[in-house]
Amino acid sequence: MLHRIFLTALLAGALAGVSMFVAHMMMTTPLIIQAEAYETTGATHSHESNATPESMAAHGETSPDAHAWAPGAGLERNAYTLVADLLMSIGFAFLLVGAIALSGQDVDLKRGLIWGLCGFAALSVGPALGLAPELPGMQSPDLQARQIWWVATALATAAGLALIFFTDPQPLKIVAAILIVLPHLIGAPENDVYSGELPAVLASRFAVASLVVNGLFWLVLGGSAGYFYRRFEKL
Repeated sequence: MLHRIFLTALLAGALAGVSMFVAHMMMTTPLIIQAEAYETTGATHSHESNATPESMAAHGETSPDAHAWAPGAGLERNAYTLVADLLMSIGFAFLLVGAIALSGQDVDLKRGLIWGLCGFAALSVGPALGLAPELPGMQSPDLQARQIWWVATALATAAGLALIFFTDPQPLKIVAAILIVLPHLIGAPENDVYSGELPAVLASRFAVASLVVNGLFWLVLGGSAGYFYRRFEKL
């Protein structure tokens, strides 16, 4: 069983990670690069308006972010993105395959797609209804409260979906609906995001693109996990 879980998670995670990387390169990375250009321009203007070359030299300063590390544009940046996508995807794959194993259900490619859609609903759609994905340069004054709400919403949605699919008593279905809706009735923390010179249309395009990328990711992850889990049934 452990070999089955390990191989399924590794292969499904790698496949989903590569797919997510390609989707990122096509849909979200260009938008992030545009947002970083606005962020850099805004930071430069702000710094120049509050400091003169003489004052910067007196304090040993060269530029606002002279000592901040960042991956180089092009191949280096893309390589780091690929590694991050692969590691994240394999991590989610182990969580998904572990949940499938604990459920004791017979899963194939089609049922794996359903698992993937549930993961998408719990970790992407549910939280995004209150807190949309944000581009660089969009800063919220209360990040911790928003993170807590995001995690609570994801857990409540996942628990609600588990009750819907794995239980029969009608009262538990009602509890499931309450769990899914409750975080949104409470409401996300005030999304008073400062976006500086970032155009609103760019932020909207990024939010939509992020959901599309995550949807594709979960479909590939769920489908491939179901396929490999069935394929390695005798391990």
